Amino acid sequence: MLNSKMLRQFNKAYEDDALKTAVYGASPLGLVVMLYEGAIKAINQAASAIQVGRYDEKARMISKAIDIIDGLRESLDLELHSDAAINLNDLYLYMKQRLSVANLKNDLEVLAEVRNLLETILPAWQLVDRDSMSRSASGASQAL
Repeated sequence: MLNSKMLRQFNKAYEDDALKTAVYGASPLGLVVMLYEGAIKAINQAASAIQVGRYDEKARMISKAIDIIDGLRESLDLELHSDAAINLNDLYLYMKQRLSVANLKNDLEVLAEVRNLLETILPAWQLVDRDSMSRSASGASQAL
């Protein structure tokens, strides 16, 4: 699931050294969670920028969210032809298209729509990540 293209997208989207440290210490599922959180944060910042008329900042934040979502989409293994990967691919493409509309029209409702989609899916990724860490921890303790 984790590949170099996904890491490049993540590093492109985030320049903070502390975050880079967290990225390199995170599991692949943890990276997905961080990407979702980063996209949500960028969308929130874009909405705030629209409200105060900072359209350059809005465009930068929407571009950041699109880059993150594109990184998530590119990390999917579509060769397996799983329904989950295909559906996520379609959803990520839809989100990118809607964010482009929001950028062109300064549309807060469209930003809220994409944010709500991400916030709906995020808890599932968080749960899978926690379960994966729990299994890893219990496997490591059993090995002792």
